Amino acid sequence: MARRGAPEQEQFRAMVSGVQDYAILLLTSEGIVDSWNAGAERITGYRAEEILGKHFSIFYPLEARERGWPDHELRVASTTGHFEDEGWRVRKDGSQFWANVVISAWRDEGGKLLGFLKITRDLTARRETETALRENEDRFRQLVTNVQDYAIIRLDPRGFVVSWNPGAERIKGYAASDIIGQHFSVFYPRDAVTAGWPERELEAARRDGTFQDEGWRVRKDGTTFWANVVISAFTDAAGSLQGFWKITRDLTERKRAEDRLKEAADRLQRSNRELEQFASVAAHDLQEPLRKIQAFGDRLTARWATALDEQGADYLTRMLSAAERMRRLINDLLTFSRVSTRPEPFVSLDLRAAVEDVLADLELRLHQTGGRVEIGSLPPVFAAPLQMRQLFLNLVGNALKFRRPDTPPMVTVSGRRRGDMAEVVVSDNGIGFEPEYGERIFEVFQRLHGRQEYEGTGIGLAICRKIVERHGGTIVADSTPGAGATFTFTLPLDSGGGSRGEADHHSDGR
Repeated sequence: MARRGAPEQEQFRAMVSGVQDYAILLLTSEGIVDSWNAGAERITGYRAEEILGKHFSIFYPLEARERGWPDHELRVASTTGHFEDEGWRVRKDGSQFWANVVISAWRDEGGKLLGFLKITRDLTARRETETALRENEDRFRQLVTNVQDYAIIRLDPRGFVVSWNPGAERIKGYAASDIIGQHFSVFYPRDAVTAGWPERELEAARRDGTFQDEGWRVRKDGTTFWANVVISAFTDAAGSLQGFWKITRDLTERKRAEDRLKEAADRLQRSNRELEQFASVAAHDLQEPLRKIQAFGDRLTARWATALDEQGADYLTRMLSAAERMRRLINDLLTFSRVSTRPEPFVSLDLRAAVEDVLADLELRLHQTGGRVEIGSLPPVFAAPLQMRQLFLNLVGNALKFRRPDTPPMVTVSGRRRGDMAEVVVSDNGIGFEPEYGERIFEVFQRLHGRQEYEGTGIGLAICRKIVERHGGTIVADSTPGAGATFTFTLPLDSGGGSRGEADHHSDGR
């Protein structure tokens, strides 16, 4: 690229050399890289000595080079003065990133093409970013003519507006003729101006080189918007302050979304507190009358059962049965609510040991039903121990409950690693259910069978789903009537866990 004046060239290099979020480079008219900045090194992985003098097509995938896309970009920029595109680009290590690229033609006063200014932004991980581009006014105007999403303005050393772009007009509502020559504090709420905040921003930018902030700003019509602001000081070759670049982005919608999310979180927190208060009432106030009903019912049974006729004895039995069902229902509701309202910390957990503890509690039921439980490979997980106990107690307990009358229950528990999660499968040979009920069974109080056939409150599987989801996993059920049921769920792996439970072991559950 033909050289402009040395001081101007050095000023440009000084302005862009430290920029980290953008790759800003100069190309000759043939597309040869003539300057390099820190952002270019960070984004592409090349150091200056590795890339200066090479053609910029090195950043493009082979397919794009073969169809002549880099040369096409330069032709369009040369013809129209400007080219913008998004697409895949290639780093030094061969990996690709999604880039926004702006190429602007650079001509002398006679219209002769001197080269190009190329700005690349990595949008793979961050779509919107800004940085203070320290350039002189001619380069600035050439670069930001078509920028609409950012207000990019230049301030003199005292904070008065020197230049204005279309993005500034769109965001703030002022035309250039309205605002150039005014102090930038006009964009700030009155209380911020009274507190001297605009001056403090300039002082911080002058002292540290750059200043970034988020806060409320004011449009021409008096309405406010939530802004992200970056102010960067720029100096001449002698280090004398020449002014500031100020980049503003309207983040009002993001701010509103964050506020709505915070309000929802506050409401959820209040709901959780109310739910916990309800649980406390259920644990004490509701349990006490039940205990009295059961206690007096037991006394009636012990002392006057023989004095009651058949109908009276039936009434007494029903009363005690209903009280017991209510007790179980309250306890299950408490368990369901406490999964969220009283979260248990996650620890490294040997899942096989957790299942074996549950089988010890189910030993009597296993003996009564002739049931067997086989435990296969189970990777270590990062989970809440008591909730894992509840999860397997419900799933294995259901398998023993919903068994076929003529067949001893057989349950298998196994797992495997799947990405950063453990996938666990609990299957049985029980009565099963229609596939269309695979989602319904996880809802509170949903039962597929009458209470006379199988006891229960209809909350057990809802508790299972809530536990799994609290661990960041999912649970699904698959079944065919008469052919058993399979429950598959995921839990977070314990990356630092031991090897116990990984080998293929079996247990008969006795």
